[in-house]
Amino acid sequence: MRHLSALLFVLLIIIVLSPSCKKRGGLFGRKKADTTAIWLGRQDSLRVVDSIRRAQEALLAIEMARQDSLRRAEEELLANKYNIIVGSFITPEYARSLAEEYKNKGYNVRILPMPGGRFELVSAESFDQFRPAVAKLKDYQENIVVDAWLYIIK
Repeated sequence: MRHLSALLFVLLIIIVLSPSCKKRGGLFGRKKADTTAIWLGRQDSLRVVDSIRRAQEALLAIEMARQDSLRRAEEELLANKYNIIVGSFITPEYARSLAEEYKNKGYNVRILPMPGGRFELVSAESFDQFRPAVAKLKDYQENIVVDAWLYIIK
């Protein structure tokens, strides 16, 4: 009996001196959920998601503007349908070199990519009507480059 009373005394002291459930974080070590903290956390998450969505929309708008700018530049490039070609090259450096040579002579030079091919075409002049293009082509073939030809963009 003496051992039993000593054991009960030790258990009583342990129970009295041990921290309560509130201090330990609730029953079995779990804390009660603070609804305010959860609500604030969700609001913060929603703000982050909203800012990411706005950033994505801004990037999409920038990309759309870039695509529109490229489309307009391509349309402007292809506005003149008839081009007098003075050289065509697979190597882009050669095309740029010839284009620079003609540009130094005062021509309105453009380098056109050939659709469906690897060639880059060096256009010395371009026209939106056929007759002036053919007349100028004859002049090019007689006075500037014998191998000049007319490239028609459809």
